[in-house]
Amino acid sequence: MTLTEAELERYSRQLVLPEWSGESQERLRQSGAMVVGAGALGSPASMYLAAAGIGRLGIVDSDAVELSNLHRQLLHFTPDVGVPKAENAAVKLRALNPEVQIDAYPARLDASNAEAILAEVDVVLDCADSFETRYVVNDACCALGVPLVEAAVLGLAGQVMTIAPGRSACYRCAFAESPPAGSVPSCREAGVLGPVAGIAGSIQALEAIKLLTGVGSPLLDRILRIDAATTEQTLIATERRDDCPACSQVPAAAQSS
Repeated sequence: MTLTEAELERYSRQLVLPEWSGESQERLRQSGAMVVGAGALGSPASMYLAAAGIGRLGIVDSDAVELSNLHRQLLHFTPDVGVPKAENAAVKLRALNPEVQIDAYPARLDASNAEAILAEVDVVLDCADSFETRYVVNDACCALGVPLVEAAVLGLAGQVMTIAPGRSACYRCAFAESPPAGSVPSCREAGVLGPVAGIAGSIQALEAIKLLTGVGSPLLDRILRIDAATTEQTLIATERRDDCPACSQVPAAAQSS
């Protein structure tokens, strides 16, 4: 791998890690990720991926920046209120690392477009704040055979789950159905403390980097739950379900990878 002097300086603190190497950096530089949601989770996740030197990074979000976002969505500043989040995130991430190709997708991801948007990447990070989107992203990633890092936060709690379609439990394996409407409060109703999202989003970036480079052990067949009130972390084992409608659709090539 050939790195410029500027790249050697930029990535020097990770290049000296005994677990890291020039080959790891090259694998990351040749990889692409899609971050679904440029909010509380998407901000730290995308910032750490861009900073680490991923080659291509897409940001999907159909919303505009609101004043109430700013305590936890650190890609967005006060003058950005009213600006589309995806485009604003792209501007900030390009300033953070001009070496990374940043693509903005100012659209709402749903069942009609999910596979088209997620098809050309090596990993997806689901940073959305709705159950509906989580299932859509999970099902699309399973159908495409694309690894997925899923996370959610609410109040002082968060969770992260890494999914390798065909190899590990997917989101539907762990949570077969969405909870009944109104049974789980929204962020608007229950609130969220910004640093909790920072922790979960940072772990998402770490998991994506593990998947892309082969450095470390991804959080497969486990859900990491974080209680920020006590700083306790719990690992919950999961396993694939033979009757999972998402996993059963994984192409054979993805299952054998």
